Amino acid sequence: MQRLYIPFVLLSLLVGLVGCANNETKANTEDPISAGLIVTDSGLGDDSFSDSAFQGLEKARDELGITFDYREPFDQDYEKNAQELLAQDHDVIIGLGYNSQEAIEKLAKENPDQSFVMIDAVSELENVTSITFKEDEGSYLIGLIAGMKTKTGTVGFIGGEKIPVVERFEEGFKAGVKEANPDAQVLSVYAGTFDDDELGASITNDMVTEGADFVFPAAGFTGIGVLKEAQKQEIYAFGVDSDQFFVAEEAVVSSMLKNVNVALYDVMKLLSDGQKLDGGTQTLGIQENGVGLAPIRLIELNSEEQNLLNEATGK
Repeated sequence: MQRLYIPFVLLSLLVGLVGCANNETKANTEDPISAGLIVTDSGLGDDSFSDSAFQGLEKARDELGITFDYREPFDQDYEKNAQELLAQDHDVIIGLGYNSQEAIEKLAKENPDQSFVMIDAVSELENVTSITFKEDEGSYLIGLIAGMKTKTGTVGFIGGEKIPVVERFEEGFKAGVKEANPDAQVLSVYAGTFDDDELGASITNDMVTEGADFVFPAAGFTGIGVLKEAQKQEIYAFGVDSDQFFVAEEAVVSSMLKNVNVALYDVMKLLSDGQKLDGGTQTLGIQENGVGLAPIRLIELNSEEQNLLNEATGK
């Protein structure tokens, strides 16, 4: 079985977002660089977006000596959580997802000397660095696999909330399926939430009834229900954001990697090196090593199928 792996090196790409510090930074003192992280309102344990970000900061802590604190905004009060982190005097405050944007931008305007990072949202403020990803490129790869390997000719996409970032997942997946199998049918349903694993399972069950033999969720914790139900129904599935094989080892063929962990590690590396964030936006796709595939398991691609996938990844 051939394992597909895309290296994750984003440091050189983020250099364009930074400049030399004009003032002394913590890198030149005994105090370690520190970060405050606001995860999504699903909290940690989603085996996806929030966990990936947390893992990036954990790696930075272990390898670079940084410190960090985090908040889980279960109450959806992002401003309160951001204020708590701001009061701790972190070098950078990081918000995940579009839900954090309003709070981050409000505090950024009130604190122009404080650095902020937003993942999956774009700000024009000079002290907010925006990092986004080309989800459509990564999910196109998933779609290729589904289109090539479906036996029923029907596959499914399950989104969380219907927002632009999730719609890019859907668009890429559909395009990949149609490229590999123009006659395939793509079912598409939005759960309207990232937080309901039981709803994810129910949607998956409905898709199986309609003939789907591969499903791809981009739905946070709702997607965990999709993966587990796929295993229960003995069909195949794909993970998202991080390698979710261990959520459902008999179902997850591969996962679309969205390297939030690497992006945040590289942010902390830059700060540790004495540089400062200067705002701006960076969008990371396949060529920038921002998205890719986890190892392919459970199925095997023939040489023709592997060549098609290799062409899509630029190999």
